Amino acid sequence: INSSVGSKAASLKVILSIAGLGVILGATFSSGMMEIARSGIFHPGQFYFSEIMIIFLAVMITDVILLDTFNTFGFPTSTTVSIVFELLGAAVAISIIKIMNSTDSFADIGNYINTAKALAIIFGILFSVVIAFAFGTIIQFITRLIFSFDFQKYMKYFGALWGGVAITAIVYFILVKGAKGASFMTPEALEWLGSNTMKVLLMAFVAFTVILQLLYSLFKVNILRIIVLVGTFSLAMAFAGNDLVNFIGVPLAGFESYREFAADPSFNPDTMLMGALSEPVKTPTIFLVGAGLIMVATLFMSKKARTVSQTEINLARQGSGSERFESSRLSRSVVRHTVGVSKFIGRIIPDKVTRFIDRRFDFQSYRKRFQSPADVSSFDLLRGSVNMFVASSLIAFGTSLKLPLSTTYVTFMVAMGTSLADRAWGRESAVYRITGVVTVIGGWFFTAITAFTVSFLIALVLHWGGIIAALAGLAIALFIVIRSAIRHNRKILRTAKKDELDEKLTLTGENILHKCNTSITDVVASVRKLYSSSLVSLTGEEWKKMKKVKKNVDDLNQRTKELKYNLYPTLRKLEEDFIETGPYYVQILDYLREIAHCLKYISDPIYEHLDNNHPSLIPEQIKDLNLLSAAVTRFYDRIEIIIRDQDHSKMESLLAEQQSILDLINKIKKKQIKYIKSESIGTRNTLMYLNLLTESKNLLLYTVNMVKSHRDFLMSDALNNGS
Repeated sequence: INSSVGSKAASLKVILSIAGLGVILGATFSSGMMEIARSGIFHPGQFYFSEIMIIFLAVMITDVILLDTFNTFGFPTSTTVSIVFELLGAAVAISIIKIMNSTDSFADIGNYINTAKALAIIFGILFSVVIAFAFGTIIQFITRLIFSFDFQKYMKYFGALWGGVAITAIVYFILVKGAKGASFMTPEALEWLGSNTMKVLLMAFVAFTVILQLLYSLFKVNILRIIVLVGTFSLAMAFAGNDLVNFIGVPLAGFESYREFAADPSFNPDTMLMGALSEPVKTPTIFLVGAGLIMVATLFMSKKARTVSQTEINLARQGSGSERFESSRLSRSVVRHTVGVSKFIGRIIPDKVTRFIDRRFDFQSYRKRFQSPADVSSFDLLRGSVNMFVASSLIAFGTSLKLPLSTTYVTFMVAMGTSLADRAWGRESAVYRITGVVTVIGGWFFTAITAFTVSFLIALVLHWGGIIAALAGLAIALFIVIRSAIRHNRKILRTAKKDELDEKLTLTGENILHKCNTSITDVVASVRKLYSSSLVSLTGEEWKKMKKVKKNVDDLNQRTKELKYNLYPTLRKLEEDFIETGPYYVQILDYLREIAHCLKYISDPIYEHLDNNHPSLIPEQIKDLNLLSAAVTRFYDRIEIIIRDQDHSKMESLLAEQQSILDLINKIKKKQIKYIKSESIGTRNTLMYLNLLTESKNLLLYTVNMVKSHRDFLMSDALNNGS
């Protein structure tokens, strides 16, 4: 759904409904893929029933834990890679045990593991990544060159033709190629499709082109929107047709194994070989449809799915903004060399050609036509349509060849290729986007290594621990899933609470005042609590409590950093009549950022002091810090009332209170010098304590300046409103 959501092709409910229908229909196309789980990685005829069940159970426990972990962190990962390497890891573990208990040597492991097929699958997955990126880049470049960002005026000439090509390609790969694995297709129907392929494609192209042209000419229907939504449906079919084997292939293979074993009560689970799994079996459609319904329910209800989608959409978006990933040495090196190569190519290509290409790829002139930046989607419908038909075509083609290519890899790399071709990775964001892509790809390799290792170890534990180990493994998997769901929900709530005005089309003085008051109140309340907790942890030598405080301080720092980073899009949304309020808002954010820094410079040395078990504070120091903590708490209570009531008439008394605390800090500093001279304290105590007092002073100064800026902000807003 990422391309539909990113291009705003329709509402989320409509997109999910269309994808859901595609998943249910595509589920019936999965039957031909089931043999990968049954015999694609290992030779089942070499394993006994008890060993096969250990392999499948180890795979399922590992798969649940691994994929749930990746989803929680919002990383797109591959179910195909995980299932292949889990099967490989568990099968290798049991094979080693069999070899050790027999006269075979480790050189005979090829008798147990289908090494040729496993290597072919792994190579196919890696090759699909390169192919997907290359196809996405090339097709998007050509498409953008034809339509440009101002694609609407070209729709009446080429829109129907483009739609006909895209939808026909989808029909070819989904219906003609993908039908080979469908559980409901009869041999006669398959034979007819095979002999009439070109006729079906030609008729489909003509029919779709004519229908789309009529819809555009008569009803002004957006052709690209139709392509994206049809692509969503087809991509959902391709996903279900390929990924469903990962969802139910292993448990169904286990079920088939049990049916073979239960067919004759005289069979011994430790002597019965499972060669029957090598025989082709048509999976009952009811199982496929049932699994498809579960996938659809998850699609609608899973918050983790939204998190994973957001990762890809952010990496592919056309505009700049807050980046999820930091730059890395590799990304900086790649961008630096790419800029050099680009300049070299620019000197070779004629200026006329360069200017023509630049005009076709001029996104800024297109963006300026919108009343608000919020009207612009992460990327336009043209790119969304390319993402859809290229990804679904490649996936369906791979599925028709019974290759368990990674649908995640293909869709992700197509999206990255199209964003690269669309110049979405400008010099302002390229280093962060490349780091993100490298991180995701690195995560895929990490998936493979982890899947193999964990499945290998779990298979060994299940073999030695028996039913107790099996029940313990299932309990652990269930516990991890529940715990990660709770943590993820908390994270979602924090994110939703972070900035409630991000979706506003414009910001009036009233909106930005509310945004400002909310930010200040939130920070002031956090500072009061965290400052007091830091001092309490220090005086009570509560290391665990201080560790938690330090984490909360880091979270506060991140929040203020994001407020500062979102300054550009916030000011861009500001109405012309309220431009005068902008500088004061900038000042307030600067002071909030400095306040958070002061708190970090206080908490980090305290945590380090406690973590290293340095000497405790002496009683006189503890008494002074208790006085300071109480005074600062009262000070921030007063500030919270001023901000909440928007009443700055008490500013003089606030300044007097600030001066009183500053005098207290100076008094405590003088005492500290006396303690040093009398050698009552050591070096570590002195450094940490003096730093605490200095940063406490800075904290108060920045806080008062923030309140003054808030006062000036209110006066400016009142002038704009004529009050």
